[in-house]
Amino acid sequence: MADLFTNITKKLSEIQALENLSDKETAFISIPKKVNFKEFEVKGEKMSAWRIVFNDALGPGKGGIRFHPDVSEDEVKSLAFWMTIKNSLAGLPYGGAKGGVKFNPRLASDKELEEASRKFIDAFYEVLGEDKDIPAPDVYTNSQVMAWMLDEYEKKTGRHEPAMITGKPLELGGCELRGDATARGGFIVIKEMMKKMNLNKANLRVAIQGFGNAGMNIARFLHHKGLRVVAISDSKTGVYNINGLDIKEAVKVKEDKKSLEHVEPKSGDKISNQELLGLPVDILVLAAMENQITESNAGKVQAKYIVELANGPVTHQAEKILFAKNILIVPDVLANSGGVIVSYFEWAQNKMGNMLEKKQLEKLFKHKMSDSWQKVIDVYEKHKEKIDLRTAAYIIAIQKILAAEKLRGNLK
Repeated sequence: MADLFTNITKKLSEIQALENLSDKETAFISIPKKVNFKEFEVKGEKMSAWRIVFNDALGPGKGGIRFHPDVSEDEVKSLAFWMTIKNSLAGLPYGGAKGGVKFNPRLASDKELEEASRKFIDAFYEVLGEDKDIPAPDVYTNSQVMAWMLDEYEKKTGRHEPAMITGKPLELGGCELRGDATARGGFIVIKEMMKKMNLNKANLRVAIQGFGNAGMNIARFLHHKGLRVVAISDSKTGVYNINGLDIKEAVKVKEDKKSLEHVEPKSGDKISNQELLGLPVDILVLAAMENQITESNAGKVQAKYIVELANGPVTHQAEKILFAKNILIVPDVLANSGGVIVSYFEWAQNKMGNMLEKKQLEKLFKHKMSDSWQKVIDVYEKHKEKIDLRTAAYIIAIQKILAAEKLRGNLK
């Protein structure tokens, strides 16, 4: 996970040159506003925890909390930056934030998970709130974790405030669309991409790296649409069948057995994550973790299109290699923004006390995802394809943030 933010600073240097940004403007979008760090113990294990607000020019901080043994300040800072760009691009009234606790939740009991969740809030509740900084689920956190965190926050503050956190269970004010929102948004973007690039679904082969919530759900959506998903993988193994996989069976195995290792041999050939990245497919969906395609393996990628459902799965140098190969990358700040868009619906409903119908929310969700895609494509084409989609997305988002800072009087 090292040097994630180095990739970001390299990208920002490119944006500075393209947009003629001053050093002061570049600094505003390069330096986090608030870095909060705490340590606490759960069952004798010391845990490091962070909550970082990168920028709040457009509104309160917004971003998930992850539990993972590799969490670091560099990672949380990078994720908070991407949330800043993502929220601005999606037109949400938020800045960007992120949180993380460095431990392995897969080795923890439910009681230990609850204790870690509550201690995170104990450590940071003073900087959180519906108008300050609003957490949500991320890697290895879920609606139950959010429920514990909400309960602890309300106990610490002595008042009900459901809008202080999103991704909650429905019974506590959650949103019905949240469960598959990231994948649903990615699916809408893929359909827009297919339309724009005149891609025939009958001829497309798709590989999906990562078979957690986002990976499983995007596989379901694509399979239902009639696309051929030929390869999938989780952290332990992968499966490849050039004729297409039985996605319903693969999902059942993953949900029941927690690993694709238990997929029947007749389903396809077992492959590694690295092998999956180099398969001869049309669309490669990255739904795992950061830094999956690097300078060392980018040359092996054969996919024509990459869709980033994970955050930061392609390094800066790898992106240059892929661009030279005419591989189109739909960036994370666009492709995986479905989760935070639905979080916005939940937050707004909690603040207003007005629950909208599911069909209304689905219509608004589709509009926001499609609108974000079109904005990025318009800037991309304006530059006559001399830039990539990530650069186009960053330009849109950064211009909006800097305009807000100027109106506030923070930039002259």
